[in-house]
Amino acid sequence: MMVNEKGDGINNNTSLPSIQQNRPALSWELKIKKRVTVPSCLGMFRPVMGQCCHQCTPNSLSKKLGQNSFLGFRNLLSINETQTRYRGWLVRRVCCVLYVSGCKVYGSPVSDRLERVCQSNRVKEALAAAHKAPEGEDSRGQHSLLSPLLSLINTCISPGLIRFMSWMMLKMFASVFGSIQVNRNHLPALHKATQEGSPLVYVYLRQSAVDCALIPLALLCHSLRTPYTVCPLHVKSSFLRSVLEKVGVILLPPNAATELEAEMDPLYSAVMTSLVRELLHEGQALSVGVSATSGHGGQWLARIRQLIKEGSVPDVSLVPVGISYDCAADTNVKEAGSQPVLQWLSLLLWKKPAGSVMIHLSQPFSLKEMCESGRCRVDEWLPLQDLLLPVIINNRSDSVFGKRRMSWLLPTLHSAPELEEKSHSDRDLSVAIVLHLIFSAASCTAVMSTSLVSSLLLYKHSKGVSTSVLCRDVAWLLEELLFRNRDVGFGGTLPEIIHYSLALLAPHLVIAALPSRKDPLIVPRPSAASALHLSALAQKVTHTFILEAVGACAVSAMLCEVVFSGISSRVRSDGVEGEEVKGDMEFDVVLGQSELTEKALQLCHLLPPGIMPPCQSTQSFALDAVDSLVRCGILIMEEIPCDIHICDFWKREGTLTWTATDDPYHSDSDCEDQDLRSYKISQPKQCPEMLFFLCRMLAGHLRALCWTTSALDMMDSPLPEAEFLSQIHSHLCDTANQKKQHYESCSEEAAHTAVRTLIDLGVLLQTRQTGTVFLGVSPLFQLSENREKLQRFISQYLYN
Repeated sequence: MMVNEKGDGINNNTSLPSIQQNRPALSWELKIKKRVTVPSCLGMFRPVMGQCCHQCTPNSLSKKLGQNSFLGFRNLLSINETQTRYRGWLVRRVCCVLYVSGCKVYGSPVSDRLERVCQSNRVKEALAAAHKAPEGEDSRGQHSLLSPLLSLINTCISPGLIRFMSWMMLKMFASVFGSIQVNRNHLPALHKATQEGSPLVYVYLRQSAVDCALIPLALLCHSLRTPYTVCPLHVKSSFLRSVLEKVGVILLPPNAATELEAEMDPLYSAVMTSLVRELLHEGQALSVGVSATSGHGGQWLARIRQLIKEGSVPDVSLVPVGISYDCAADTNVKEAGSQPVLQWLSLLLWKKPAGSVMIHLSQPFSLKEMCESGRCRVDEWLPLQDLLLPVIINNRSDSVFGKRRMSWLLPTLHSAPELEEKSHSDRDLSVAIVLHLIFSAASCTAVMSTSLVSSLLLYKHSKGVSTSVLCRDVAWLLEELLFRNRDVGFGGTLPEIIHYSLALLAPHLVIAALPSRKDPLIVPRPSAASALHLSALAQKVTHTFILEAVGACAVSAMLCEVVFSGISSRVRSDGVEGEEVKGDMEFDVVLGQSELTEKALQLCHLLPPGIMPPCQSTQSFALDAVDSLVRCGILIMEEIPCDIHICDFWKREGTLTWTATDDPYHSDSDCEDQDLRSYKISQPKQCPEMLFFLCRMLAGHLRALCWTTSALDMMDSPLPEAEFLSQIHSHLCDTANQKKQHYESCSEEAAHTAVRTLIDLGVLLQTRQTGTVFLGVSPLFQLSENREKLQRFISQYLYN
């Protein structure tokens, strides 16, 4: 959906500012300016992102205000006297102070919140279980257990301190980022939801500690209620804790080093659930970050759903928030004290502003509607080993229909009594909500220029590319993104965009200007740090093209079967049966829709969480993946004449057979659900470049799975989970260093995702001994034959 950009008389900044470069034009820039132009739709129309799910929340979608114009952007760092009530030369020098002092702040005093939390039945039961006092003894011992949590319960929002911290953050971010742009398209819907009395819960994907500060700052600047922010940091400094707790930051308790350690305490979980209940009763807003890899943060959403289910809270409005960075500051710290914070602030004073930030606030939707509509179905969720083991071990040609269960996204359910649901379906519904919000937050995230360049350098031009070719590919990829209704976070002419992106990515690139070439040659720097940085930026492009990437990997897997079967692909054109394959193949082969969809379906089960919306079945997603290749021109749908041989990939007997469509002994009853539609690759002489470009998008994740499987031969199991993950990560790094490539497959996130997939697949078994989780290889996969089958199954989707 595209909307027309139109000013509203308040903010004339309806389009992103052009990237200005005060420098002489280079020769390649003048050449590209004449040949390539940025699509005109960026100037007049922009994609609309962040709308409610039409399937899960149709009523919330219908409440969308009927504006047909784009409300524009606002740069939070661009503050002048026109945004204050005063004018004059002195105002221009203190306009930031005057602006912050004029912002509306909704105070939140503590009042009797502590008493209400302590009197809740949930906290009383947790205290009784934690401290079994002898009969006749008073309950002072029970209340002493609450002492580490008292400061969390007394977290409040002080208007004066909020204004001071907002002024300080504006000054601090001005030295870190070039601009912080806020998409204002859904702000009227947020104001309307606030007026209706529904508490707002903002959900974002955790990327850095800066996320926790950006969302409250953006809301304050737009006259929205400042939220209580869940920040899972272990802050040692008592002064810093006191300041943060007075601006609505909910930290980890002092006696817990990690978020998982805190959640394992039933008393902490009970107190936090009661605290959330009281905050929502007061009409306060919440801001929660969720990890797309581990699901940490999802327990806060499970608490809110539990309160709605009990009737303690009528309803809340969820608001997915997408935050995009050109280059995010390295602020992922687990501990924070006064000295590290002061050192970090002092480093900022010597740092030049680099990169921009784009914030997209989505349309709010009702959590109660999502839970009660029944549209987000979880009755077909099955363990991953039930979905894929029959295919991997027994070579079954048809998969079990269902969706992968990811119950580990809410690991605290095993130890938190107040979150224990009565059935697996209720628990799966909580997981589905977490997955849906991860998907929604990722879908409303704008794609930055550095993400475009990084994806092209990683997936299309890993050996190097000239600047002129890179410019043309950026223009092509930009059109593809807009066609898929994905907004971008940049503006300006193409040479300015390329120069700006290369300047930010310069530490991770090798740019060579040869005397014999007019265009500089750009090559990704062959190091792990550079590859991981580029890969993290390119993930936003991968999320946009996930349908096409799954379909492309399915086509690659089918072509591999044709190659290894020993049957020539020239049968389609030459009419030769059984000819041995020699030399390069001309992929003039017809691919059946049923088998192509089957390959895509099996690959979907291996994808990390948050890639697919849980309200869409895996079968539907696989069909859409195949159809997407037709839309982008990789596959051509065709009707097969009766005298042409088609490829039957169903392999009921474990063999690849060829049948003629006019065979009198051929019966449709042999395969009742067989679809006669077929496809062929649009370029029979050479596979299209876009097919390989899409295949490489998932190669990092699949390659990490393959390398992790091969590492099981050298593991002395069982091992503690932390040590097992550490050894797997070391093996991935060693393998990448040995091959001197594919460094994007050796990140800690890739190791964690690969191990989690193997646990769900039944390759690794979890056992608990003396309070520690151990991981070991299951008896089924202690056989090298089964490990080889697993590795062949995964590697078939890898483009080589």
